Amino acid sequence: MNITHLVENLNRGGLERVVIDLVREQVAEGHRVDVICLFEEGQLAPELDVPIYAARKGGGFDIGAIRRVRARLKERGSAILHTHNAMAHYYGMLAALGLPIACRINTRHNMSGLGGGSRRDWIYRRSLMLTDAVVSVSEAAHADLVASRLMPEGRTMAVPNGIPIRGFLPISREAHARLAAEIGVAPATRIVGAVGRLHPAKDHPNLLRAFRLVAEAMPDVVLVVVGGGARREELEAFAAEQGIAARVRFLGDRGDVRELLRGFDLLAVASRTEGYSVVLVEASAVGLPIVATRVGGNAEIVRDGVSGLIVPPSDPVALAAAMRELLEDPSRAAQMGEAGRAWALSEGSVETMARRYEAIYRGAGAS
Repeated sequence: MNITHLVENLNRGGLERVVIDLVREQVAEGHRVDVICLFEEGQLAPELDVPIYAARKGGGFDIGAIRRVRARLKERGSAILHTHNAMAHYYGMLAALGLPIACRINTRHNMSGLGGGSRRDWIYRRSLMLTDAVVSVSEAAHADLVASRLMPEGRTMAVPNGIPIRGFLPISREAHARLAAEIGVAPATRIVGAVGRLHPAKDHPNLLRAFRLVAEAMPDVVLVVVGGGARREELEAFAAEQGIAARVRFLGDRGDVRELLRGFDLLAVASRTEGYSVVLVEASAVGLPIVATRVGGNAEIVRDGVSGLIVPPSDPVALAAAMRELLEDPSRAAQMGEAGRAWALSEGSVETMARRYEAIYRGAGAS
């Protein structure tokens, strides 16, 4: 198949990581694949060995960017246009008007973009009229899409994100010791990890409040926060306000997340909203026990009481209690990690995700 993926950019993030892994798998299956970035190429672009085109969209509604995307689609002779999230989709649909594209598919990587009253939401909702299929990355998001009645139910489906499972090794004492040495703590110190961009949706203040309660009861635990963003100084100041600055390490944006996960004792996710969290699938793949909030598709990945614990969002007391429960019972935590890895091996692979997308492409008439 001749497939074009359209994204805003390939900077570091969960959506971008999914696209990169999907493109690699589609190339391995023999498809002809390229990527159009609506803005710049992005820092992860060098990881792909396929043609990547940056449309260099400017501010506001950029008709020039639409023309450039259209020219690229014509040049490549794209048969499948696979867009990711709202802006890439409505720019893609406008650019593709009148072109002989067999399948126009949009993947919504989050739970937003349906009920707002902004101009962007208005354009996105109408661009769905030109779409063959809309994919949500979790059953929860799919239910939201069906309830909106924006698309006939037969043209909406859920395809959970997958990762290259074979590249993820299990947690190990050696990885823990390396991470402990890097952050300057004793080897026996237990490490709670949090991975995600420093964005309000991830609710790091809730996580820091919860960790303060953990730190007050457990002197041998530290929190490692992995992720970049403009809020770092604000969150470091908030950790100091909570009296836990000495027990929290902010590592910034990292390219070795899968190795860092192997060194944690527990992953904590405090998000207020999620689509289908890639880091939860990655943590499951390395056998890491997880505490996560009940938002988006989190409970579809982390089975409460089986591979981790699910707590309400914006509830630091519940989050702290769940973290303590697993930190104080390492045997149970290890069993949960093993259950998560078994699930990831069977359900969380990029191969499974790619097969599901190929079926959608073919169902829309692509060949």
